[in-house]
Amino acid sequence: MLVAWSTRDDRERMTSRQRITLIVLLSAGFTLAVDFSILNVALPAIGADVGFSAGALQWVATAFALCAAGFTLLFGRIADLFGRRRLFLVGMVLLGIGSLVGGVATVPWLLLVARVAQGLATAAVTPAALSLLTTSFPEGALRDKALGLNGALMAAGFTTGAILGGVLTDLLSWRWAFFVNVPVAVAVLLVAPAVLVESRPAERPRLDVPGAITVTLGLLAIVYGLTTSPYALIAGAVLLGAFWIIENRVAAPLVPVSIVRKRDVRWGNVAGLLAFMTETSLVFVLTVYLQGQLGYTPLGAGLSFAVLGVGTVLGGIVAPKILARLGNKRTVVAGFAVQAAATLPLVLIGHGGLALLLPATFVGGVANLVAIVGFMVTATSGLPDGEQGLATGLATMSQQVGITVGIPVMSAVMTGGVTTAIYVNAALCAATAVLVAVKLSRGPVRSRPVPQASLAPSAR
Repeated sequence: MLVAWSTRDDRERMTSRQRITLIVLLSAGFTLAVDFSILNVALPAIGADVGFSAGALQWVATAFALCAAGFTLLFGRIADLFGRRRLFLVGMVLLGIGSLVGGVATVPWLLLVARVAQGLATAAVTPAALSLLTTSFPEGALRDKALGLNGALMAAGFTTGAILGGVLTDLLSWRWAFFVNVPVAVAVLLVAPAVLVESRPAERPRLDVPGAITVTLGLLAIVYGLTTSPYALIAGAVLLGAFWIIENRVAAPLVPVSIVRKRDVRWGNVAGLLAFMTETSLVFVLTVYLQGQLGYTPLGAGLSFAVLGVGTVLGGIVAPKILARLGNKRTVVAGFAVQAAATLPLVLIGHGGLALLLPATFVGGVANLVAIVGFMVTATSGLPDGEQGLATGLATMSQQVGITVGIPVMSAVMTGGVTTAIYVNAALCAATAVLVAVKLSRGPVRSRPVPQASLAPSAR
């Protein structure tokens, strides 16, 4: 139903193959987004059943986040060089196996291996799926709509994960938070080979091994430093500095400096990182407040954000229309500005309760997704198909790092109180709106139908 919309012009409608392609890619992306949060509520039960110590339990989440953020840029480039469809399928196999292993794990090391596998699957599938999406739909109205639905379902997946994790843990067992991925992976693997078209360059360049090593280790160190040890931040900064030097010197860089120097790619990804950082960290702050101050159960706190999930889906649906009317830059600016305006009243949540939380998070969710879709379109537009895996890898990295960074940063801010954290969150949204207004180019305003010829399925 979501993908079978109609327009006034048949030239803006998807083909049957494009619809099935979109369903396959969205199903995979939604499942991976759910995995980010589905185990959070279940951590105490996992610790008791599997035997994690209180100090080691954080690694159930950290192991996943490290791999999802640390390897995404590398896998995005591998998708360009060795085949996006191939990497997508390998990643889904890894997701299915890792989830099955996690569901039957009875010792801590085996469950952590499963989480590493899920994180690597996320790092492989997410940029591959996004680049398959951008190369399956021509730049313009169709791609905007596809990216809108992709962003909506991925953002809704984070909220759904918290709710689903609570429901499965309460009614069945935390193990079903792993098992639920297996039938999805099997279904995707049965359908995907028939509808996804492989794409890779005719002449395969050499992989930039030094660049791959330094950027992967650098990202791992940064994420580890933000979640566990601040001392690792220095090592991460040194490694990323070495990566930049390497990329300026090698003949076939992992990340061509030219693409990073494109203003819209660079600043679009900054906006994307902040979009994911502000919204996921706000949910964390409010979850802690609802449980710690208002006495909500984990399931009750998760259900309180169902309206936010609805808002994110709606935001993804309306974002393409806003893009067509306002263009990339003003869409992102408007999204952040409205998100800031919706976040600020939450400083009064102690007095307003759910009557304030529900409408504020709904409006903020709509606005956040409008900004995210605007960022995705901006960061992947105007580039050849051969660089789409890299562009979507950068966009995915911004997403993963934003999600991972937001919670530890906001945890530190919360030492000054929940109200302070909400003020800071709203200020970040407002500052990002100003930054985007200054740094991004205006971008195209797509008010005309795309040409008929551009609707042919990709045959790369």
